[in-house]
Amino acid sequence: MKTPIVEFVKRYADGGSLRLHMPGHKGLDVLGPEHLDITEIAGADVLYGASGIIRDSEENASALFGTEKTLYSTEGSSLSIRGMLYLALLWGKDQGRMPLIFAARNAHKVFMTAAGLLNFEIEWLYPEEGSGCLSCPIAPDTLDLALRSAERLPAAVYITSPDYLGNLADVRGLAEVCHRYGVWLLVDNAHGAYLNFLPEALHPISLGADLCCDSAHKTLPVLTGGGYLHLSYRVPRELLAQAERAMALFASTSPSYLILQSLDLANRYLAEGYGERLTAFAARVAVLRSEMISYGYSLIGDEPLKLTVAPKSFGYTGTELGARLAERGIVCEFCDRDFCVMMLTPEIGIEGLDALRQVLTEIPRRNAICEPMPVLGRGERVLSIREALFSLGRELPVADCVGRVLASASVSCPPAIPIVVCGERIDEAAARAMEYYGVERCVVIEE
Repeated sequence: MKTPIVEFVKRYADGGSLRLHMPGHKGLDVLGPEHLDITEIAGADVLYGASGIIRDSEENASALFGTEKTLYSTEGSSLSIRGMLYLALLWGKDQGRMPLIFAARNAHKVFMTAAGLLNFEIEWLYPEEGSGCLSCPIAPDTLDLALRSAERLPAAVYITSPDYLGNLADVRGLAEVCHRYGVWLLVDNAHGAYLNFLPEALHPISLGADLCCDSAHKTLPVLTGGGYLHLSYRVPRELLAQAERAMALFASTSPSYLILQSLDLANRYLAEGYGERLTAFAARVAVLRSEMISYGYSLIGDEPLKLTVAPKSFGYTGTELGARLAERGIVCEFCDRDFCVMMLTPEIGIEGLDALRQVLTEIPRRNAICEPMPVLGRGERVLSIREALFSLGRELPVADCVGRVLASASVSCPPAIPIVVCGERIDEAAARAMEYYGVERCVVIEE
C-alpha cells in the first residue's frame, strides 16, 4: 500500500529547500522530527479540503475499514465527536427533527461540551440496573422502549463502545433498533480502532453504526492525536459532501503533518499482516486473562485487548495495584479505587505479557476489601448544558456545593466521564461520589 503523505514529506525534507514558511523551526532538528514537520505548502494538500495526497491516504484508510468515507483527525476523537454530532444534527434537521440526541450516560466530557457548542438537547439512557459512572450498558430492548415511548424521535442515539473499562456494547442489536425507527447510531469507538482487524470484525461500522470515531493513537501504532471519523454507506451522499466542512468547523487550521504521516504509514502497517499478528496476540491475551482468573483476580469487560482488574476482592484498591505494578516498571492506563485498567497491543510483544503475568502472580492475596463503589442516580436538570457552560461560575469545596448547579464540564482525563453533568444540581449522593473519586472542588453557578 502506498503512503502518499509520507513520501511527499520525505521528498521535501530531502530536497534541502530554504523554508520561508511555517513552522518556525525551519526544519532544523532539536527534538529530532522537525525536518519532517511541515505546513500546507504547495503539493502537501489541505486537510478538510483534500484533493491530493491526503485524499489518497484517506481513501486507503476507508478501504481498510470498509467505510463509505473516512476522514483523518490530528486532534483525536475529540474533534471527530464534534464533527459526527454536527452531521447527525444536520441530517436530523433535514428530516424535520428537533436537535435532540439520546445518549448513554457514560459519555465523554467532549460530548457535553459539544452539546454546549451545538446547542442540542440530551435525553439520557440508563441501564436497567445501576452502574458506576464509567459503564452504562444499554440493551437493545431498553433502547427500543425508549424510542417507542418517546414523544419525539431524536436525530441520533450516541453510545460509547468499548467503554473505558473494556465493555463492548451490542452495537449490532442497537443499530437494528435505531434503523427500525429511522434514527442514526453514533458510536464513540475511541478505544476500538483495532476491532476491525479481528477474524470476526467487531468494529462499529461493520456492526451497523452509521457514524463512529476512532482514536487511532489509543490502540494502533499512531502518534498521539491521530484519529478517524468513519461514515458508513447509509449516510446520504449530500451529507458525505458535508463531512469535511463538519470537521473544519471545529478543527485547527494548522494540522500536524507528523500525525498525518503517522496515520498514513499506519495504513501500510494495517494492510501488511496486522490482522494475523493481532489475532495471535489476542489469543495470548485470552490465555493471560484465564490465568489471572485462576490466580484469583476478578476481571471485567470483554474487549480483547484490555485487561481491567477489579482488585478489591483480591485485597487491593485499583490504585494500590497500579502502584505495585509501577514499582516493577509497568505503568497502567488508569487506576482508581475500584479498577486497574491496562491497554495491551501487539507492540508490547509476548515478552510484555510475560512480564505482566510474572508481576501479577507475585502479588500476595490479602483479605477482600468490602467497599462498594457509588451507584449514581439520575441527575436533576436545572439548566441546559449550554446555559450552564456560558454562566459565571464559582469554585467551591465539594461539601459546599450540595444543592447548587454545576457550571463546568471540566473533569480529569482519564477517564473524563462526569459524575454530574453541567446544568444539573449536585445532591448529597453526587457529592459523596465526588469525594469517593477524589474530586475536591468543582465550579458551580454563581448565585
